[in-house]
Amino acid sequence: MSAMDWGAKDVALLKRLWAAGQSAAQIARRLGCSRNAVCGMLTRSGLKRGHKPPTARPKIRPHPKLRPALSAASTRPVAKKVSRSTAERQQPKEFSSFTPF
Repeated sequence: MSAMDWGAKDVALLKRLWAAGQSAAQIARRLGCSRNAVCGMLTRSGLKRGHKPPTARPKIRPHPKLRPALSAASTRPVAKKVSRSTAERQQPKEFSSFTPF
């Protein structure tokens, strides 16, 4: 069925079925045309399916905070773990007055 084949009875049936809550595919099967033809006629007729209104108090959640990645691409330098004995060995020793010569 093309756009030129829409008769007054077809348009009236389309409007009645649409108001009854049938889908475009169901109406198309009943009228023997494509779903897109039904959608086109609904658009041209100015018919829309009512959408559900939004909830009265929608729950707004804060955006989750991202944890810094534990990789080399991290922007913050990570301190290297050093044992106490290693730290004592790496401290510069002061010169002693003892000379081996």
